[in-house]
Amino acid sequence: MQECQRCFWLDKNNVWKRPVSAFPTLPTGMDRILKIHFDNFRDKGLLPPELEKSECKNDGCSLFDNKELLKIWRNNLKGISYKDENGNILHGAVDNLLQKGNKLIVLDYKTRGYGLKEDTHEKYRLQLDIYNFLLRKNGYETEDFAFLLFYIPKEVLETGNIVFDTTLKKISINIKNAENVWKKAIDLLNSECPEKGCEWCERF
Repeated sequence: MQECQRCFWLDKNNVWKRPVSAFPTLPTGMDRILKIHFDNFRDKGLLPPELEKSECKNDGCSLFDNKELLKIWRNNLKGISYKDENGNILHGAVDNLLQKGNKLIVLDYKTRGYGLKEDTHEKYRLQLDIYNFLLRKNGYETEDFAFLLFYIPKEVLETGNIVFDTTLKKISINIKNAENVWKKAIDLLNSECPEKGCEWCERF
């Protein structure tokens, strides 16, 4: 919807689907092993080194310890869902969660090939807003911030092992933003198909 409202309308109304471009498998592989990495530390009651010296530690955060629930919330086919009174469904799957007292904090991993720009984190703000919106709609309290953990390749050692730098970004959360986008999406789908398209759908 953010890229092209017409593509979104056609897709969700089962009229036409925009062709899917090739997607590199490396980020998916990184995501998988990072979850295993974090789970190993969670099972020991510890934070991994990437978070041990960060404000996560200083704030008294720990990794979310409900393994079975996190397994569901991570699953792209299950995840965290919210259905409104009209049957509209919003769905998302998190990478990980921290907990601080009785509040949850979303933690999302990102893999990049080069260093961060000043506004790199901004492109993920809506994603984090929506995760928090979903958690709150399911009855969970969340903090008014979330974390993005970036992994950036630094060097290759003589052994062939690749070393990554990590950067943790704390992002403020705006639940109203997620709610407004959700309502905008529903209104769009309940209206006529937008005439203005993009290079993908303009000839459809």
